[in-house]
Amino acid sequence: MKIAFIVDPLDEFNLKKDSTYAIMRQAAARGHQLFAMQQDDLAWHKQTVIGYASRLHLTDSTTVATTAAAPSWYRLDAAADTPLEQFDAVLMRKDPPFDMEYVYSTYLLEMAEKRGARVFNSPQAIRDHNEKMAIARFAQFIAPTLVTRRTGLLREFLGEHADIILKPLDGMGGSSVFRVRAGDPNISVIIETLTQYGQRTIMAQRYLPEISNGDKRVLVIGGEPVPFCLARIPQPGETRGNLAAGGTGVARELTARDREIAETLGPQLMASGLLLVGLDVIGDCLTEVNVTSPTCFQEITQQTGFNVAGMLLNKLEKLI
Repeated sequence: MKIAFIVDPLDEFNLKKDSTYAIMRQAAARGHQLFAMQQDDLAWHKQTVIGYASRLHLTDSTTVATTAAAPSWYRLDAAADTPLEQFDAVLMRKDPPFDMEYVYSTYLLEMAEKRGARVFNSPQAIRDHNEKMAIARFAQFIAPTLVTRRTGLLREFLGEHADIILKPLDGMGGSSVFRVRAGDPNISVIIETLTQYGQRTIMAQRYLPEISNGDKRVLVIGGEPVPFCLARIPQPGETRGNLAAGGTGVARELTARDREIAETLGPQLMASGLLLVGLDVIGDCLTEVNVTSPTCFQEITQQTGFNVAGMLLNKLEKLI
């Protein structure tokens, strides 16, 4: 197959952790041709969506390049404008933020689909599943949750639950996540900052003390759960388990509840066009549905031996 990856700059990859790199390695090992482009390489030209794509060749090196001029783990052929339907698969692996440029990219990719391109995850499905709000579709699995920009409702929610989490709907990596308890003297400024004085909608959730045992990333591929999750355990004194916030990743087998959530959501998400999803589960509660660029492949594979990238390629090969 000819597989095109829409990615962040290759020189910025952390090869020890990057899930896209793991997918690339697995695809190359199977003899597939790889191509790379960035978000700004997409264009609609003469009624066709094209990508300024370069053939990507992986080397044996596992260290990140020291200079852009002499990359050590890859080399690129000259880039050329290529209609996206000429690839067997296009993998959208651009990391958040999910800003308007990301939205514009999904519009272009959706137009490419109409010309026959196979895009994963589906651009419409990415737009339809805000990674915070999507949990509302599966309310039977979530903790008490409020979505609003109204200060009064947020204060009422805090009064009801006494210990809550406040976070923006467009954050990533644990950024701007606040734990607020009853009587916190900073509650007003926190709400003002997050809502931008009532101009931005945010999410409030009841605090889940099970976070001390890890914020679990449960990967769902082709509608089926990976049998191991990565529990991201917060540092002492920290509320957030995100690896970007200093959390420690420990691979574990799925619990019965993890599997129940993943097996219930998986077929529905796959039917929506989401080949790869990362569910966040704290204790027994679903907290997020990650659809843009789910990670944790390498950590799970390294600690358990289960080939997560291989499972993704197996599913992808059956679809093409």
